[in-house]
Amino acid sequence: MNHNPTPVTVVITGKIKPGKMAMAKRELEANIKIVMAKEPACHGIRVYDDPKNPQQLLIIENWDSEEVFNGPHMQTPHMQTFFKKAEEFLDGEAGFRFWHEIITSNQ
Repeated sequence: MNHNPTPVTVVITGKIKPGKMAMAKRELEANIKIVMAKEPACHGIRVYDDPKNPQQLLIIENWDSEEVFNGPHMQTPHMQTFFKKAEEFLDGEAGFRFWHEIITSNQ
């Protein structure tokens, strides 16, 4: 078992219901502020829209490990509240992929 956590980039894709994009952006922005203030294992969250598909969002998050993201982070009260609100604007289920960096230009 690996006892050294591996940093992970989480790539989340989601389709937003018609007419609900403003709500989605508002709820995401509010929740991201809470995550960044309360969860030191999160090292940044960016949200992108697709100009060719206006109902699609892409979220890229950097975490200490996949275990932290899937475990403690997902169980926080603010995430549980966010999931309930997301039911109003998310069209289907969000897709989650976990990526490990292998090359960086910052060294």
